[in-house]
Amino acid sequence: MKEETKKELTSNAACLEMELQWFQSIMVLRGKITFEESVPESEMGRTALPDFSGQESNYAKLVQKHNMGLEERLVLILSLIPDIRPSLLDLLHVKNQNFDTPFAEFGGLKAEKHKGFLPTGETAIFLLAGSNIKRRFELMALFSQNHFFAKEKIIFLDKSLPGEPLLSGQLRISKEYLLYLTTGEPYKPDADIDFPAQRIITEQKWEDLILSDPILDGISEIKNWLKHGKELKEQFDFGRRIKKGFKVLFTGPPGTGKTFTASVLGQSCNMDVYRIDLSMVVSKYIGETEKNLSKIFDLGENKGWILFFDEADALFGKRSQTSDSHDRYANQEVSYLLQRIEDFDGLVILSSNFKNNIDEAFFRRFQLVLDFELPDFSQRMQFWENSVSDQFHYHPEVSVEKLAERHELSGSSIINVLHFCLLKCLERGDREIINVDILSGIRIEKIKQGKSILH
Repeated sequence: MKEETKKELTSNAACLEMELQWFQSIMVLRGKITFEESVPESEMGRTALPDFSGQESNYAKLVQKHNMGLEERLVLILSLIPDIRPSLLDLLHVKNQNFDTPFAEFGGLKAEKHKGFLPTGETAIFLLAGSNIKRRFELMALFSQNHFFAKEKIIFLDKSLPGEPLLSGQLRISKEYLLYLTTGEPYKPDADIDFPAQRIITEQKWEDLILSDPILDGISEIKNWLKHGKELKEQFDFGRRIKKGFKVLFTGPPGTGKTFTASVLGQSCNMDVYRIDLSMVVSKYIGETEKNLSKIFDLGENKGWILFFDEADALFGKRSQTSDSHDRYANQEVSYLLQRIEDFDGLVILSSNFKNNIDEAFFRRFQLVLDFELPDFSQRMQFWENSVSDQFHYHPEVSVEKLAERHELSGSSIINVLHFCLLKCLERGDREIINVDILSGIRIEKIKQGKSILH
C-alpha cells in the first residue's frame, strides 16, 4: 500500500471514530427524548459536534466543504454505518412490546445475507425529528434533488416500492464516496449487472499506433478540445454557438485500431476510458436502460471519463418501422440514450464497423467523423517491421516486403499472426520467426474472416 494511501486511511478512520461516538450519543439522546421523556427535544440542538478543524481526512474535507450541520452529518454517518460499524444499529432491532412488532418509526430493512439493520430515510428522520411532524417536513429537503447530497451523487434513497412511503427506501452512500471517505482509494467501477461498462486500459503508446495522417489530425483536434474545449465554451462569446461536450464517430473494419486509439487517447491524457457495448445495452437492458446507463453518464461527467460506445449501429442504425410494442419501447430507450449522449458535457466516442449502416440524419450529431481504413502497403510494412522487438528476429528467408504486398491484413491481424509465431519460437526454444509459421498464422486469420489463402 502506498504511503499516501495509508495516511488517508488512517486520517479517515480517526475522524470516523469520532463521528461514530457522536452518533451513538445522538441515538441514546433520542431514546431519552422520545421514549423516556426525561430530556426535552431542545437538547438535540445543544449536542456538540466533533470538531474537525485542522483535520486533513477526506471525511473532514467533505464536512467542511459543505459546512454540514447536525442534520447532514447524521445522515452522512448513518449511510456509512452498515459498511463501517453495523453493530451500532443493533439497538434498532428492538421490538415494540405492546404489539410484538418492530417500531415503525425506526424504519429499516433486512437484507438477504447482511444480518445488520439497514437504515432507510425513515430511520434518519426519526433520529432527527422524533414525532415532530413539522420538523419531519422540514427535513425532507435532505433527500430532494436540489440538495448537494443528490447533486454530487453522495447519498441517495432507493426508490420505494409502489404504494409504499417515500422514506421506506434504503439510505445508501454511493460507492465512489464510500471509498473516498474510508480507504481514500479512487472509485473505478467495472462491468457488472448494474453497470454495463468496462474500463479499458493499455500499456501501449502513441508510437505503437500506425495511423493515416487524417486520423492523426483528428486525434490532434480531440486532444485540443480536451485541453481547451471548456474554456472556449464558458469564457468566449463563441461558446453560445456550440453544443456541450464533444461527440466523435470512429468508423472502419474490425482490427483497424478504433478501440486501441480510444484507449491510448485516455492513457496519454490521464483519463479513464469506459467502453459500453451498445448492441448488448439496447437488447439485453430493455426496460432497465435508463437506470443502468444513467449511472455511467452521471459518474462519467462527474469524474471526467471518456465514454466509448462500441457497436454504434445498434443506436445510430437506419430506422425501420416498429412492428410491435417491444420495438416501440426499444425506440424509447434509444431516444433516451441519444438524449443523454447529446447532453453529456465530455468526450463521447462512438464506434461502428460499417459506416454505411449509420443513418445519414445522425451525422450532424458529431463534431468529428474519423474513417479508420485497412492499412495500405507502407503501413503494413511498418506493422511487420515495428511489431517485433530486438528479442526476436526474422529468418533471412522472410521478406517483410512480400508479406505486406501479398496479404491485406489489418493491424490487429498482423499482431495475431506474430503472436502465433512467437509462441512457436518459444516452443522450439529459439527466437527466429520463420516463413512456415507466418503462413500458418495468416491462414488462421483468413479462416476467422471467412477468406481463403493462396500459397
